[in-house]
Amino acid sequence: MMIPAKKLIKKINIVLIYVISIFVIIILLNAFIFQVTTVSGESMMQTLHNHDIYFTLKTDSTLKKYPNYEDIVIIDSRVSEKRTFLTEITDIFRHNLIKKIITGEQPHDYWVKRVIGLPGDKIRLEDGIVYRNETILREPYVNPGETPYYSSYEITVPEGHIFVMGDNRNHSSDSRIIGAIPVENVIGTIKFKIKSGK
Repeated sequence: MMIPAKKLIKKINIVLIYVISIFVIIILLNAFIFQVTTVSGESMMQTLHNHDIYFTLKTDSTLKKYPNYEDIVIIDSRVSEKRTFLTEITDIFRHNLIKKIITGEQPHDYWVKRVIGLPGDKIRLEDGIVYRNETILREPYVNPGETPYYSSYEITVPEGHIFVMGDNRNHSSDSRIIGAIPVENVIGTIKFKIKSGK
């Protein structure tokens, strides 16, 4: 028995509304609540490894709250560009939403780093040691395979920014290169491992 054209069109419209609604919900969840992150490279060894997959919570970043010391965060390294609502949405499509959901792969602009300094902190690096407000940081997370080498470096973290470094200090591009990170460029905080890359 044939379905009348009007009923068929109505059913197709209902299905389309459901599909579009689900798609919009997925986009909003991925942009502002959580994302799956794949670690790329060795800058966070021995804590995180290449191809590890992690659940990243974005709610604090969405609300522009500062992360805590030692949190592992995803940052947008394009510090000269202010991230906005539009950036969150366009990045999802620019880096292929479907591929990102299935594989967790993230753009090369996104870096995984550890929070070392918050606004007002004076960070000083010297002779393989990190000082925060003239107190030596105890850093058990730093890659034990190599002694960190630091060129002398000093910064007072500006308001609205954080200072980040990779745990594999001799092999990490981080705030030592691009400077303090605007809080708007903190995409989320790593919470737990989904799959090991090993």
